[in-house]
Amino acid sequence: MSSAEARIDESAGILLVDDMEDNLIALEAVLGSLNEPLIRARSGEEAMKALLRRRFALVLLDVRMPGMDGFETAAHIKRLDQTKDVPIIFLTGAEDDSGYAFRGYATGAADYLTKPFDPWVLRAKVSVFLDLHRKNQQLERLLARQRTDYQEVSKQLDELEQELTEPQRTRIKELRHLLEKR
Repeated sequence: MSSAEARIDESAGILLVDDMEDNLIALEAVLGSLNEPLIRARSGEEAMKALLRRRFALVLLDVRMPGMDGFETAAHIKRLDQTKDVPIIFLTGAEDDSGYAFRGYATGAADYLTKPFDPWVLRAKVSVFLDLHRKNQQLERLLARQRTDYQEVSKQLDELEQELTEPQRTRIKELRHLLEKR
């Protein structure tokens, strides 16, 4: 895989979910320097559609929205196999009930910030989740390569086994057993 392909694969993007245009503009201004795709959603329903269309490294989710609120949206995200591992940072107004933070974490949020948020803190937190996403992508590629290598060795062992006498086959089976333990 070329470095350009790796970059595309690792560049899953950040989903910004807020019903207020000003809030989306502010998030884009703060996170634009990270050079990652910033995808907008104006509702929980729109967010779910976006999550089903592509992979995201992170979701920044407003708590209070008309229709499906942030908590309901998070519950849907965490319920689906395709999206359950996407980290969520809840964003909400400082005047909101303090029980919101508990409810956010109980819903599966990775973090919870109140508005107005410190841009440096938000950017730092988002950067950590982007790094984690990249590391997970690297691990997935390594595991896929390891599976391919294992299948190739297994195929070669099968071919050798066909060519050998019975005592030699027993030894090959022992080698295969050792290989499978790894």
